[in-house]
Amino acid sequence: MFPLILLVSALLTAATAPAPRTMRVDYYHTGNATEERFSLDTVRIEGEWPGRLDRVIDDTNLGRYLFEVRDRKTNRILYSRGFAGIYGEWETTDEAKNMNRTFSESVRFPAPDAPVQLLLKKRDPQNAFREVWSVVIDPAAQDVDRSPAPAGAHVWAVMQNGPPSDKVDLLLMGDGYTAAEMDKWHADARRLTEILFSQPPFRQRRSAFNVWAVDTPSEESGVSIPSDGVWRRSALGASYDAFGSERYVLTFDNKRMRDAAAAAPYEFVEIVVNGRKYGGGGIFNLYATVSADNSSTPYVFVHEFGHHFAGLADEYYTSDVAVNKDEVRVEPWEPNATADPKAGKWKDLIEPGTPLPTPWAKAEFEAAEKVTQAKRHEIRAQHRPESEMEALFAQELAEMTPLLARPPYGNKVGAFEGANYEARGYYRPEADCMMFTRNTTRGFCSVCRRAIERVIDLYAK
Repeated sequence: MFPLILLVSALLTAATAPAPRTMRVDYYHTGNATEERFSLDTVRIEGEWPGRLDRVIDDTNLGRYLFEVRDRKTNRILYSRGFAGIYGEWETTDEAKNMNRTFSESVRFPAPDAPVQLLLKKRDPQNAFREVWSVVIDPAAQDVDRSPAPAGAHVWAVMQNGPPSDKVDLLLMGDGYTAAEMDKWHADARRLTEILFSQPPFRQRRSAFNVWAVDTPSEESGVSIPSDGVWRRSALGASYDAFGSERYVLTFDNKRMRDAAAAAPYEFVEIVVNGRKYGGGGIFNLYATVSADNSSTPYVFVHEFGHHFAGLADEYYTSDVAVNKDEVRVEPWEPNATADPKAGKWKDLIEPGTPLPTPWAKAEFEAAEKVTQAKRHEIRAQHRPESEMEALFAQELAEMTPLLARPPYGNKVGAFEGANYEARGYYRPEADCMMFTRNTTRGFCSVCRRAIERVIDLYAK
């Protein structure tokens, strides 16, 4: 009887105990293509921790980096999450071969009661995590910033299905919307939410999510597009042309974005830029971006969110990208790309008798894409209207969709060569997927859907 009483008492205490606050550690990530170093910036206490306290250890094996929070006395892991970052992409660019750069980064976790060791790990050439930085964080230290979130921040629920601790909490942030454009921002936030939850498996798991939005008015309408000679002072500092890629939208002002987000409960962030030009981006466990008004916005939003939310790899390989390609075929950590022609990563989803690697209309596809990409470069080089780019993408989709769906393997799981920005040596699970083409009707392939479901289960009860 006595142990039973203690158990009931413990359960009641856990049920009524207040949720911990959120600790945010900002640090600087500096280096080049061959070396990197870290330095502590600030430690902040934010609002109530929005996540589950029974799923504090990340078992997904996703991310280029991993952080662990360890109790200083026992060395027990209190919290861990895999992630990627802007630095991790930049270090693979040509610029990183010739200069150093510094990026601000942050990690967030339940605020501890006693000193902890924060460890950052990075994958080595064999894909194993190795420690690259460690720092002791004392929550009682005088320099821990306990100031409240910015006054006057308007946070509102686009969709609320339960308390933050029980749900995946997605925060939408608008950039380049003036105070006079708040009605448009609210309408865009609601429209994009419906777009996301029209796609499986998000559609079936809608009740597992809350979607929040925070109003962040900008002084000017729109965001910067340096390649078009457009510069804007926007609330979050988002800009096209990241790393020289005209369609890649990022903000490099991490602390400004984090400070604005601190007013809301969140685990994932989508930055919506007010404009029509095709563009977006997505970095695992950092944020995703999308332009609000392009005809391809539904595709870009869901595709880039796939990167951010589930660590999905790009499966396409014919478009220009900012990063350099791997010289050695290392097995990707992303769940939907492999260097294994037998596709052991998703073999349980492959029907018996499916040839591996799996035949598809590769030569025909590449010939058509060569023409499309040449037209795409011409439109951008001549700064022609966005409507011409939209028309080109519509034509491309109309031609490629039936080509990729050809039997006998067009709708089967297999090992289709061409993925991860490479025409040779990497394989994707299906001939077509939202991580390969702009086919929103086709949506995510079976492997991508399973990967998304796994992350939902990590955050939602």
